[in-house]
Amino acid sequence: MNTPTLIGSLIFAAVLLVLVTWLIQLMMRGWRNRAARQAELIGTLPPVPDTVGAVTAPSLRGLYVGCTLSPRWHDRVAVGDLGYRTRAVVTGYPEGIMVQRSGAHPIWIPRERLIAIRTERGMVGKAVPTANHDGAILAIRWRLPSGTEIDTGFRADNRDSYPQWIEEAR
Repeated sequence: MNTPTLIGSLIFAAVLLVLVTWLIQLMMRGWRNRAARQAELIGTLPPVPDTVGAVTAPSLRGLYVGCTLSPRWHDRVAVGDLGYRTRAVVTGYPEGIMVQRSGAHPIWIPRERLIAIRTERGMVGKAVPTANHDGAILAIRWRLPSGTEIDTGFRADNRDSYPQWIEEAR
């Protein structure tokens, strides 16, 4: 490699590095701005109760997909750690639903704030194709203390209990 080619390659690499860094900063700024815009809509989440009754719906292990503002299933909530995907366990109790997420705060959905539980084929950038075109994501719609309705998405490793969860919501 001759000197002019080496210098040209180094300049190109430096420009590319600056461009990638700038794009990452723009994405981070966009996420922070989204969180600031949504902060008032979301408010504070309901506190996790100290005690709960017996389990009413079987625990589901799987992937917490995220929360979206209802009914816009592409409008991911960016406040706190609600927008981050993680492994989770969802359990139903007479008082509500507990979403225990690994590496994040648990989410408590009080029974009186629950609006509906349904299945969806996709949510916040997570689309799961299935052979019989049924929903692979359990979407829990509920009302926050601020009055805003959100959908909490969860994709279970084993979806055999989805019908029981949907019936439990009724």
